[in-house]
Amino acid sequence: MEATKIYFTVFGVLTIAGGIIGYVKAGSVASIIAGAVTGVLLLVAAFLLPEHRAAGLATAFIISLLLAAQFVPKFLRTGRVMPAGIMSVLSVIGIIAAIVAWVKK
Repeated sequence: MEATKIYFTVFGVLTIAGGIIGYVKAGSVASIIAGAVTGVLLLVAAFLLPEHRAAGLATAFIISLLLAAQFVPKFLRTGRVMPAGIMSVLSVIGIIAAIVAWVKK
């Protein structure tokens, strides 16, 4: 469970950083809001682990799924590594990590 907690902490921080970068580079208010909200929720999910395992994994899974739904199609459409490719990979890993941690109990 510790590795899962570390992953979602790093994923949350990177998501927040990505939102900030999107705002600085493109002036995208949507990027900073979406990055901050999803990043904070991933951090909350990480901090819920392992004491509140079900809530933490469910939150991490749902946020990862939402991010994958946003970025995987965008990556497939554009082929751009930044930010769509990186976020696609991180999101899919998040989905897998949450499922594996859930199954392991």
